[in-house]
Amino acid sequence: MKKTLIILFLSILLLPISALASSIDSTQISLLTCSPGSEIYSLFGHTAIRYEDKTKGIDVVFNYGMFSFKTSNFIWRFVRGETDYQLGATEYHNFISEYEYYDREVSQQILNLSQEEKEKLFFLLQENYRPENRIYRYNFFFDNCATRPRDKIEDCVNGKIEYKEASERTQSFRDIIHEYTLNHPWERFGIDLCLGSKADEPINYRQKMFAPDYLHKSFAAAIIVNSKGEKKALVAATKDLLPRHVEQTNDEQSFFPTPLQASLLLFIIVVGTTIYDLKKRKSSRPLDFILFLSAGITGCIIAFLACFSEHPTVSPNYLLFIFHPFHLLCLPFILRIVKMKRKSWYHLLNLAVLTLFILLWAVIPQRFDLAVLPLALSLLVRSGSNSILAYKKHK
Repeated sequence: MKKTLIILFLSILLLPISALASSIDSTQISLLTCSPGSEIYSLFGHTAIRYEDKTKGIDVVFNYGMFSFKTSNFIWRFVRGETDYQLGATEYHNFISEYEYYDREVSQQILNLSQEEKEKLFFLLQENYRPENRIYRYNFFFDNCATRPRDKIEDCVNGKIEYKEASERTQSFRDIIHEYTLNHPWERFGIDLCLGSKADEPINYRQKMFAPDYLHKSFAAAIIVNSKGEKKALVAATKDLLPRHVEQTNDEQSFFPTPLQASLLLFIIVVGTTIYDLKKRKSSRPLDFILFLSAGITGCIIAFLACFSEHPTVSPNYLLFIFHPFHLLCLPFILRIVKMKRKSWYHLLNLAVLTLFILLWAVIPQRFDLAVLPLALSLLVRSGSNSILAYKKHK
């Protein structure tokens, strides 16, 4: 009887402790990594933080990737590098339903945090979600939907997180962008035009975490080191919440020519027209108009990004030697000189610059899309042919 009373007393005494342990176990914080989508703004995937408290029935996802195209002057602000994103919070079932609808994978990394660390992280997220705090100035490489969750998780850890380099390959921002745009050649071509030489500089493991998949891999190998030097894995477990059901196909490449194919076709047309012009001793001004107008407009965009945008990797851009605003500004003068078959210093200078650029292509500290070469050659051929026609007239 005495033994039974002791066991009963201990059971009552330990009941609050068991309840507390159950409460601790019911709280779980995870990093969600979503696979890339088909839209240009979703090509690089997505990252979010999931908070679960089963005892209170809370299951919410904090998402730093919220933005709206309806924001006033959205395109202008985006080009200027002044896009504002915000932290959003949504029910987990709504979040996961959207990715299920678009057949995108979602992986969950359950974080190996103490109760104190979980409470601190949840508090930080709640504070960040306040209307006066939730909006932030988005930066694609340095402050985005992947780097923000990483920074918040690091802020809540009692100690520090040590990352292990997932790959010893030397990579640049452009290298990683090329990985994600492999099946989207036109998007890749457009991004390559806008990015300058700084995008080709080697980056460290932390900078690679701007891409959600790279953050996922870094978390998988990371450890938490507390003030006593004790170590534990950052990730306790990994789950595949949504597997992919339909294999992605490269529809864009199937139905549309790639930038390289399109630029080669243009080059062939330019060469054929130029040969005809030289035989007839005349110049096709409509072709020059379209070619130099397009190069000038492209040059205006690149020059604006390089000179006025806050994006950190768009300047310097050596493509300005090929595509520059002077093509557009001097276009009336160019066409008038060509019509009169007079010597054009503009064409001679353009011929020299393009020849030098092509000869130095391999040593210029910036990687260019191969489709740029036929475009540069097309401009060179037209400047060369107009210079030859003017020379023949005055010979």
